[in-house]
This record gives sequence, structure tokens and C-alpha cells, in this order.
Amino acid sequence: MAQTSSSSSSPSLKASSSVTNDFQAIIMALILIVTIGYFILLIVTPTNMYRQIWTPKIKAHTTNSTYFGAQGRTLLMNTFPLIFIAVLGCVYLHLWKKSNNKNINRVEEKQKLAIWKRPIIMKGLGIVSRIELGFFVMFIALLVWTFASYLHIIFPTITPKSVAKSGEKVWEAKLEDSGLRLGLVGNICLTFLFVPVTRGSSVLQVFGLTSEASVKYHIWLGHIVMTLFSGHGICYIIYWAATHQLSEMLKWGKTDISNLAGELSLLSGLVLWIATFPRIRRKMFELFFYTHHFYILFVVFFVFHVGVSYACIMLPGFFLFMVDRFLRFLQSRSNVRLVSARVLPCETLELNFSKTRGLSYTPTSIMFVNVPSISKLQWHPFTITSSSNLEPEKISVAIKGEGSWSKKLYQMISSPNSVDRLNVSVEGPYGPPSTHFLRHDLLVMVSGGSGITPFISIIRELIHTSESQKCKTPEILLISVFKNSEDLTMLDLLLPISCAPSETCKLGLQIEAFVTREKQPVSTEDKKNLRTIWFKPNPSDEPITPILGQNNWLWLGAIISCSFIIFLISLGILNRYYIYPIDKNTNDIFSYPIKAVLNMLIICISIVITSSAAFVWNKRQSGTDAKQIQNMEGATPMASPNSWFYNADREMESFPQQSLFQSTNLHFGERPDLKSKFSSQKISLITSNSSYQA
Repeated sequence: MAQTSSSSSSPSLKASSSVTNDFQAIIMALILIVTIGYFILLIVTPTNMYRQIWTPKIKAHTTNSTYFGAQGRTLLMNTFPLIFIAVLGCVYLHLWKKSNNKNINRVEEKQKLAIWKRPIIMKGLGIVSRIELGFFVMFIALLVWTFASYLHIIFPTITPKSVAKSGEKVWEAKLEDSGLRLGLVGNICLTFLFVPVTRGSSVLQVFGLTSEASVKYHIWLGHIVMTLFSGHGICYIIYWAATHQLSEMLKWGKTDISNLAGELSLLSGLVLWIATFPRIRRKMFELFFYTHHFYILFVVFFVFHVGVSYACIMLPGFFLFMVDRFLRFLQSRSNVRLVSARVLPCETLELNFSKTRGLSYTPTSIMFVNVPSISKLQWHPFTITSSSNLEPEKISVAIKGEGSWSKKLYQMISSPNSVDRLNVSVEGPYGPPSTHFLRHDLLVMVSGGSGITPFISIIRELIHTSESQKCKTPEILLISVFKNSEDLTMLDLLLPISCAPSETCKLGLQIEAFVTREKQPVSTEDKKNLRTIWFKPNPSDEPITPILGQNNWLWLGAIISCSFIIFLISLGILNRYYIYPIDKNTNDIFSYPIKAVLNMLIICISIVITSSAAFVWNKRQSGTDAKQIQNMEGATPMASPNSWFYNADREMESFPQQSLFQSTNLHFGERPDLKSKFSSQKISLITSNSSYQA
């Protein structure tokens, strides 16, 4: 009977999987069509065809609306496409997450694009792939095309005769118009500025990107935005000075452009921009961190400057960012259960948190950590070292004491009078939707210093895969380079505290560890012990749970769509029954600043209502599934049984990691020769580094 049931259910499962895959393909095709159409709109916008043919037809159907007025056209053409893509992306990712073939999905596609994804070093851009470089060049071409098209259309109309009435010179009129067009081009960049830093973005994930890998796009866009807006402001200041209209700098128009608001927006952006340059950011990170919050003033005064109708061009990216930011705010309000910490002699900590079994994540994911006793405002990202499959009720991060914040944390936990309870909040985890390590026969991982941390989660995940016998795991060659012998204790983190020796037997792991600043091992008398510290539970602490539950992508799509619909309905009611009776769609009576404030207030309220409702619902659901936190009080051992490399001269039979130790080769006073080692081998090379300097 069991065999008959199994065989009969197999065709239905295959049929269901086929339907799901077909639905995914349809959604992805629709996403690509809307995306291409949106960029075609950006390309066509500065042309005469758009201004003389498209715009009048669109205005005829939207401008006379008593619910949205002129703002309706911008919402339809510029805001709706990206919101629609984000919602479709949520549905696609939900189906992909539930599909049976998610481990092999896109493998053939990735192999075809492998050549184009190979990294190259570009001065000023850093390490980029050929695909990234190609899209960057096309985006710059779009900006150049837009600016050139505007000037090509406008400049021929500026003649001595046309400017005679205003008493201007031709160059002054052209300068003013050039400044205006620089601002319009900057708005294109501003539309996408916040997308790369939306950590839970479906737009990024659906195109195979992650927020941490996309930060460089945010940096590029930020530099371009501020360059264009600075040029925009300088052009107008020169123009006003040349035409004796410097008083225009203080203009705050009721139904017109507010120049003062634009200057305040630019000033906020400049303060933020200056603090982002590498020399300042590296030496004064806290200055960089706190000044980055000036983005709020930058956006608010930008809306006051251009008016809410035109600001809808950049609304979609910022709208999605606000949804993500508020969800992160809700998650960060509660303290999480910190179970234990492994203290390594190399000023490194592994913090182990309690989590629910429903929280899953992929290797190489990151999590943001906040310790209020050190700083209530600072959040720092750290690589997750645990595996959600191998350690279903625990999540761990590794923290190297290199900056002021991490050094304070290390000193607080490692001191003889260590704290027995620590309040910690987290955001995340965030990471790629999937990994494809299993498609390789050999993985070569090369790391420097604390750069080994992303590989720890990969190795732990492969340990689980090999133990569960689900499929064949690739051979692993880990090449790690360290400064001193103390840093070798980073290798202790390859296995969790609870790992049994048998779990590593089936994993083909070879470790080549290099210590560059020492010619021989340090004597036993000079060694420090690795310690494991257990923290007392706090009744208010909670295990880390998925913020939107198991169906997080569906919930996110519901939040985005519902909050946007609530915004549209509220905006329609506001316009129809309050603004329209006063203004009659003339845009010459009702105050622009008041209208902007009302719009921003509606957006915030709609996001708060929908996000809070979804969060509270999922909080209750996950609360019923979460286990009661156990009392983890216990004596802190002076030495951990996991310290096996650093105490290699001790009797190895007492260590459960004996098999892993035996697969490790230590090299002192030398560096790995990667070029000669791999010049004739076909391998999958994964690299990671820290601030390590040999």
C-alpha cells in the first residue's frame, strides 16, 4: 500500500512542480517586460516625441482628475512600475523558495554567465564583474544621453531675440537651463539611490543580488547624484550672481519651486557626502555613521524644493526603503537571547544566539548587531558562522576586535570580571536566496585573517549535507593566511561547540594554514586558552525569529501593495475633498509645502499601519512555536575542548576534532604560492579577506 501511494503521488508532485515552474517563468517574463519598458520610458523622456506626442495624451487622461490631478501622471508613469516589480518579485521569490528544485535552479544560466561574472579591478570602481561594468557604462550612457538630448532641444531656442525680453544674455540663459537639466538628470540617479541599501529588497533578490553586495552601487549612485546636484546648485548660484538676483536664494515659494529648500537639501547632502570619502570614513567611522542620517533632511527638503508631484519620480525607491527600514526598526526593538560566547586569544568572539527552528538562512549571510551598553545607535554587520540546518536552534556570528566598537565588546566579555548577562538586539539575517556549492567537484577557499568567517558557515553547511547523505559534497581546500599563531584559533570556529567527530568524517576537507610573521610555533608557556562563556537568561529576552514568518516574501508583497493602495486611497480622498475644492487643479492656490507635508504624512502612516499589523500577526504566530528559553547558567570553563590548533602539542586523543586536525598542515614564515598551485587546475575559487596585512 505504501509503495502504491508513493508511486501514485509522484506524478501529482511532478505536475505541481511543473505548474509552479511555469508560473515562475511567467512572473519573471512580466518582471523583465515591465523593467525594460520602464527604462525605455527613461530613454524617451528627454525627446520631442515624449514632450509633444506622449505627454499631451497622458495629461488629457490624468490632469483633469479630481482625485490625483497632475500628480496622477507621475504616479502612473514613474512610481507604479517599480512598485509593481517589487510585488511581483515577492511572489516569484515565494514560489522559488517553495519549489522542489531550488538547489539546482539557475545553475545552467549561471554557468553560461560565468565568464561575464569574473571579477576585474577597475581604478575608482574597485573589484567589479564584466556584467557590472557593462551595466555601469550603459547607465552612464543613459545619463549622458538624457542631458545631451535636453540641451539639443532647448539650446537652439535660446537666441538673442528670445532673451531680449528678460534682459539676459545668451550664455546666462544657457547656464540656467544647463543647471536645470543637471537637476533633472540627477533625479534619475536619485530614483535608484535607495534600492541597493534596502536590505530585504525583493527587487535585488529577484535579479540575483544581495544588499551587502549591492552597497557599491549605492556608493556609485551617491557620488553621481551629489556631483550632478552640486553642479545644479553651482550653475544657479552663478546665474543669480550674474543677473543680480541673489535674493532668489532665499525664495520659498508657496506654489512654485522653493530655492531655499533646495539649498538646505544640497547642504545636507554635502555634509553626508564629505563624510563618505574613504580617508574620513576609515579614520572617523562614527562621524560617517551619524552624518549618514542627514539623508532624512536631504529627502524632506528635496520634496519641498521640487514639489510632491515631481518628487514622485524618486518615490518608489525611497518607498521600498522606508518599508524595509520600518520592518527593521520593529525587529530591533526587542532583546534577543545571547546563550554563550567563545573567546579566542586573537581578540575574536563568536556570539551564539538562540533562534527558532523556523528561521532559516543560507551560508555567507550577515546579521547586524547592536549592544546598547556600548552604543545605542551603532549597528554593525557581522558574518554568520553557523548553519541553520546543522544548528537549528542556534545562530552565531564572529566578531574580530579591530574597531573601537568591537574592541570594547571583546574587553567587556573577555575580562576576568566578565558580564553574566548582556542586552543585544539584532537585524537580519540577510543573505543570498541560495548557494550553488554542490555543483562543484572541488572548492578552493582562500582567506586572509578574519576573512575566513564566510567560509565557516559554508563548511558547517557541507558538514550537515555530508552527514545527512542527501547528495555528494565537493572536496574542500581551505587556504588561510594569518599574521600570528594566536590567529590560528580562528580555525577553531570551523566546528560548532556541539559538533561530534563523526560529522566531519564524510567531509573531504584539507586545510593549509600559513603564519607569515612567525618562523616557528609559539612555546606552550606563552599560549592563552580559548574560553566559552555562558550567559544568564533574562525573562525579557527572545529567540531570534523570522520577522515576517515562514512566508516572508508573501507578507512583504502584501505590505508593499497594501501600504501603496492605502496611500493612493488616502491621497485620492485628500485631493478630492480638501485640496481640489480650494485649488481646482490649477496648482496656483494650494500651498506646495503643505501638500508635501500631507503626502509624506500619509505615506508614513500607510507604511506604519500595514507593517505593524503584519509584524504583530507573525510575532504571535512565531511566539506559539518558540520554545521556552532554557536556563543556561553554568560555570565558565577555563579552557574549551575546541582549542585544537593553538594547543597542538597536547594529547590529541582528548579532542573530538582529531580528524579535522589531522587534515591540517601548518606553515610558518611563508605565504601561499597560489599562482603556481592552481595554474593548471580547473577549480571554483572563492576568496575572502579582511584588513589583514602580512
